[in-house]
Amino acid sequence: MEANFRWVLLTAVAPVAWGANYYVTREFLPADRPLWGAALRALPAGLLLLALRPRRPRGAWWWRTAVLGLLNTAGFFVLLYIASQSLATSVASTVMAASPLAMLLLAWLLTAARPARAHLLGALVGLAGVGLMLLTRSEPVSLPGLSASAAAMLVSSLGYVLAARWREGADVLATTAWQLLAGGLVLLPLAAVFEGPPVAPAGRELAAFGYVAVVATALAFAAWFAGLRRLPAGTVGLLGLLNPLTGVLLGTAVAGEGLGPPQFAGLVLVLAGVALGRPRGGSGGGPAGAAEDVSEDVPESRPGSGPPGRVAAAGVAGGGGSGAGGGGGGSGRSAPIGSE
Repeated sequence: MEANFRWVLLTAVAPVAWGANYYVTREFLPADRPLWGAALRALPAGLLLLALRPRRPRGAWWWRTAVLGLLNTAGFFVLLYIASQSLATSVASTVMAASPLAMLLLAWLLTAARPARAHLLGALVGLAGVGLMLLTRSEPVSLPGLSASAAAMLVSSLGYVLAARWREGADVLATTAWQLLAGGLVLLPLAAVFEGPPVAPAGRELAAFGYVAVVATALAFAAWFAGLRRLPAGTVGLLGLLNPLTGVLLGTAVAGEGLGPPQFAGLVLVLAGVALGRPRGGSGGGPAGAAEDVSEDVPESRPGSGPPGRVAAAGVAGGGGSGAGGGGGGSGRSAPIGSE
């Protein structure tokens, strides 16, 4: 029991770090540098994870890593940065908390993988909560921010669908590291062309970049994947609720954002929807990132196995971004193709 509690505490680091990421990005990082912001988040984190698991992709996983890196890192991180800058922290965290539910619905449309009734009900309740929170705010809600959030959900859901189809395996941390590096390398020339040369961060901005890259990405992914391997799926799914709760707490208590009764009711509906859609029982949770379904030498009950509804519900990692970006699913034993 004590060992299990320690794993719960370690896994909780991830959703809390992701929830705080909205606040840190909005308050301390430059609003006009989303490409550089995403690149400086991805590259250091990728190098750190690769240092922990120095293995190279093999075969088809070279181009698969590039595709998933483009979606789950380059696209998702940029869109998440824009959403965090454009929306109040409490709003951004609540909207993105519904991403596993939107992912579940999109996977249903794209793969005909019909979700269970409880998962579908959870999706409808959660999305209704997002609508209630947005429509009852007295302050105007940024349309670019909402558009970025919706696009981030779409990009991460597409990454999830692709990862669910690419089931033969590679080591999860190594695959995530290479996705981060691939996405970051794509962003570098784009940032240089469209945003000019980077400005060396200093002071609080440097500390904020360090937090985003080291804590909210490298450490959070490592902690989340560790928990997915050792805790029941339902426990991991509930821990994911700490993500929006952290964002709302920081937004209201620290940033001074208003949260009236209608917005609070919307938040409750979102949390209830995610709780309804969470996995029931089982020994493995869904992934935080698209790479989670490709873990090496893991039995069939590994984290990441199960239907899309189960997987998406567990990957409540919005601020990190549904993990590396999208949930990954898959079934069957992983083939150890990916590491050297």
